[in-house]
Formats: sequence, C-alpha cells, structure tokens
Amino acid sequence: MTPPARGGVAPVQLRAVEAEVQPEVPPGVRAEAGATAETVPTATSHDAAGTLAAEMLAAPTPAATAEPLRPAAQAMPARPDLSVVVPTYRRAALLENCLNALVAQDYDPTRYEIIVCDDGPDDDTRALVERTADTARARGLVVRYVPVTRTQGPAGARNAGWRAAHAPLIAFTDDDTVPDPHWLSAGREAMSASGAAAACGDIVVPLPTRPTDYEADAAGLTVAEFATANAFVTRAFLHQTGGFDERFTQAWREDSDLQFSIMRAGGRVEHARGAVVVHPVRPAPWGVSIAQQRKAQFEALLYSKHPELYRQRIRRWPPLHYYAIAAGAWLALAGALAGVVELAACGAAVWFAFTLTFFVRRMNGTSHRWRHIAEMAWTSVLIPFLSLYWRLYGAFRYRVWFL
Repeated sequence: MTPPARGGVAPVQLRAVEAEVQPEVPPGVRAEAGATAETVPTATSHDAAGTLAAEMLAAPTPAATAEPLRPAAQAMPARPDLSVVVPTYRRAALLENCLNALVAQDYDPTRYEIIVCDDGPDDDTRALVERTADTARARGLVVRYVPVTRTQGPAGARNAGWRAAHAPLIAFTDDDTVPDPHWLSAGREAMSASGAAAACGDIVVPLPTRPTDYEADAAGLTVAEFATANAFVTRAFLHQTGGFDERFTQAWREDSDLQFSIMRAGGRVEHARGAVVVHPVRPAPWGVSIAQQRKAQFEALLYSKHPELYRQRIRRWPPLHYYAIAAGAWLALAGALAGVVELAACGAAVWFAFTLTFFVRRMNGTSHRWRHIAEMAWTSVLIPFLSLYWRLYGAFRYRVWFL
C-alpha cells in the first residue's frame, strides 16, 4: 500500500499489545506427515531493520520439485492454529522469496498452513506453489493454492483465502514481503496474550541513504497503524465484519477499512510486538506517482463508510494545497482568456508558489540525481490536478460529500 503522494497523512504511532483470543481446540484428527499443494476452487477474488533486513533478504532459495495435487481420498490434517493468506498477481519471483520465508518459520509446521490466493491466476504461480508444497512435505506443512477468478484485487483475493482457511486465526502478508522466521510465533503469542480482535506487526522497509520519492512513500508502511502486509485477525471478526470490502479493487485503504470495521464492531486492534516482515521496495517506472493518483478515489469510499474514524486517523482536512494550486491555475487561465493581465499574473503567481512548495517538500531528504529531480518537477505539476480529479470522481461514484 503506497501513498499516492507524500505530505497527505500524518503517521499514527502503534500501540503495544496487551492481550488476546485463544484459538479453537483442534479436532482429534491425526495429521499426515506430508504437505501438498491443493487447489481450492472459489467464486471470490483477490528495529531490527539493517542487519535483520539484510539477513532475511539474503536467505537462500531451497530447491523444490513439482508435485501432483492431493488425491481426494487422502486424509485431511488436523485443524491448524494459524492460516497464512498471501494474495498474489503474476509475480512468481517475488512470491518465491515470500514462500521460502514462510516455509522456514520457527512455528510448528504441523500447526499452520499457507494459502496462496492467485488473482491471475497463472500457471507459473501454481507451479511455484506446488514446488513449495513438495519442499514442505517432509516437515508436515500444508501449502494450498486458491485460484481467484471473479473479483479482481487484493481485497477479493484475501477474502477467498481466509474463507478457504481452516484455522481460527488468520495471518495476512503480501507476496513481496519476507517474514522474519519468528513472525508467526510472535504474532500468535501477541494475539493469545490479549483480548484483541486483530493485531499488526512491524514492517521494515530497507531504504538507501537518499531514497527516491517513491521509495520514501513506500516507507510509510513502517508507521502504518494497520497494514495487511503484516496483520493477524481472528476468523470470528472476519465473519462478523464480512472481511474485506471488494470495492477496493486496488491495494489502497482496504486494510484501513477492515481496521475501522473491526473497531466499530467492538474489537480492539493492537500491536504485535516482535512480529516482523521485511518489505523491499519494488522497482517502479519513471513517473509512477502519476498512475498512483487513481487510488485517491478509494479515499472517498473509505470516508463514506467511516467518516469520523477517517477524520480522526487518516486526514482531518482536504488537501488544501492542491486546491490552492488548482485555483491559481484556473485564475491565471481566466485572466488570460479575459485579457486581464493582473488577474492572470496573480493566478500564475499563486500556482507557481504552491507548486514550488510541493516540489521542494517532495525533494526534502530524497535523491538529488538529475533524473529524479526531473521526475519530481514534472509530476509535481500534474499530481495536484490528477489527485483532485480522482478524489471528486470517488465522491461522485460513492455518493458522498468529499473534497
């Protein structure tokens, strides 16, 4: 979940966990010593930073061989304590790093399962999941594959995953993360020690000394109050809230929506101390922030559902600097068309001043390479107009007064 542009949302500090819900007692069914990749049809869709991040990212990739799907007559294992749900979309190379880390957890492998929800779906991803399951067989770990064909997007894929899961506690992460070996143990310990409905662990985003604006945006995950790159939620509250709202078809604000829904249903969302995932920043094309403005429409959707919580925890005021830029531009244009030089000059001065301020703020602490400077200058001109367009589009689409 990468913000469309920096400077919009004040970071919210995480709170320490206090206590949590005990999982259901598994039925008396003996687990078979093996794990296979099982296809589950579905109608629904998609500071330990420095050394820790380096060690986790450098972890070797275990060899694996393909394995057929589980025969229908084969005995099912005992119900696990934890189900790990990983949505993915045609990123097998990234997914492989994530699965390798999940298979290597220090948690009892017979007590958790991994469910990959393929929002493609595609053959490469399925083959990777089958190979991973074959590798995990000797440890008694079950790895399952869920093709998602109806609703596209990570929200729908996660719904497909938790609904296919067998455990009373669901752990969510993304296909481009590398969970710490102690991730599941720390997450379940935090949840088992509290009465919380959900918890969010720590997200480490490795950055260079001078990151790009895009990389700095991604680092906002490190202070996110609740992010599904590292979240634990009880099945009971997923059922009670309905899970993820599949109208969030992009990876933006769907996790905040679930958090707010849980809170409004009477559940507490806490911090799972010690549950760490590393979230490397993926390479992005030049000018990526332009395309990201489309996500602004989901701000309106979130606000339409949770107006008070949105104002308290996301943003109290609309992006007034964007509106000032737009007003200056329209004033300059109107003055030019009307032949009123003073009006045009005044509007141009307002537009330039606020655009320059926006550019300088984005450059603060980021890369000073000429290519990045050029990108920031060009996109700083376009972002305010595109962001406002998509915000107002969202307001119209979701029938809410939202600026």
